[in-house]
Amino acid sequence: MTGTEGDSRTIRTAVVGYGLAGSVFHAPLLTADTSYSLEVVATSDAGRQGAASSRLPGVEVVRDGAAVLERAADLDLVVVATPPATHYPLARAALEAGLDVVVDKPFAVTSGQGQELVDLARQRGRVLTVFNNRRWDGDFLTLQKLLAAQALGTVTRFESHFERWSPSIGKAWKARATAADGGGVLFDLGSHLIDQALQLFGPATVLHAELEARRSDERADDDVFLVLRHHAGVVSHLTMNALCAQQGPRFRVLGSIGGFTKNGVDPQEPYMAAGGSPLDGAYGVEAPEWAGLLGRDGHLDRFPTERGNYPEFYRILAAKILDGGAESSLPLPVDPKDAVDVLKIIEVSRKLASTDV
Repeated sequence: MTGTEGDSRTIRTAVVGYGLAGSVFHAPLLTADTSYSLEVVATSDAGRQGAASSRLPGVEVVRDGAAVLERAADLDLVVVATPPATHYPLARAALEAGLDVVVDKPFAVTSGQGQELVDLARQRGRVLTVFNNRRWDGDFLTLQKLLAAQALGTVTRFESHFERWSPSIGKAWKARATAADGGGVLFDLGSHLIDQALQLFGPATVLHAELEARRSDERADDDVFLVLRHHAGVVSHLTMNALCAQQGPRFRVLGSIGGFTKNGVDPQEPYMAAGGSPLDGAYGVEAPEWAGLLGRDGHLDRFPTERGNYPEFYRILAAKILDGGAESSLPLPVDPKDAVDVLKIIEVSRKLASTDV
């Protein structure tokens, strides 16, 4: 790490991949946090190379992850924001080069690969975490607040939808990717929905799984429905769909004394995609009309949405790294073992769907 004025240090960082994840999430969040110095961005696409050079003056733009690792001696952290099939080999190479690593979701394409990375990070004494950023969606933070206050009583059912209208597949790698490559909506949106459900209600067993490919060019799945039974007793219904002409509520949660229904999608991604900064006062603030409904039919009140906070991921990570990294007692933003648990749910769901009559 480089030393600056006083005892402050900056975490010298490289982002591998400059598609949606790299350009809309990681680069803006890193450049907005003074604990980090974004040194290198890697992308093989000429158009993205130009965009990175224009948006990130002073940042070196290289072709691929191999070029980043050639600079390992001058780096502290690598963010892997490439297509899923490359997550495991790139993260492994970065850990072996002595670097701390952030991996975008899905963590890997198998739980075995994910566990290998967890074990390697422990052996090498490196920090490893997974960018499950939707733990900091405003609607999810709001639901956590309600559950902590026991505002719904004993929760019995959790319904979570993440639906889009995308009749054609816009990215070349997604059009080519099979499930074995990490393609499909179960790995993509499902990684978030499963992670959120496990964070809210704990370990679960898959009771039912439906996986369909509705679009003619889909090689994996684009319409998925899962039913999980949590060991605590809650039943989760998780719906993810890339060909949804009419979207359902983002959350519907039912409890013994009330319920909570929330429509709309967290505004942080579209805000940054439109060029907004995480430092802006309007960042993460949802319009009041999208507030959820709390209570019972006939006795419903609007409940304001918490401000979304994706920067919190990198704040927690910086505190961990600067406090001694893997030796620090401070928490990770996301424990990679949680991401392995998500991959296990995905694997069981895929197996169950293939054998269900």
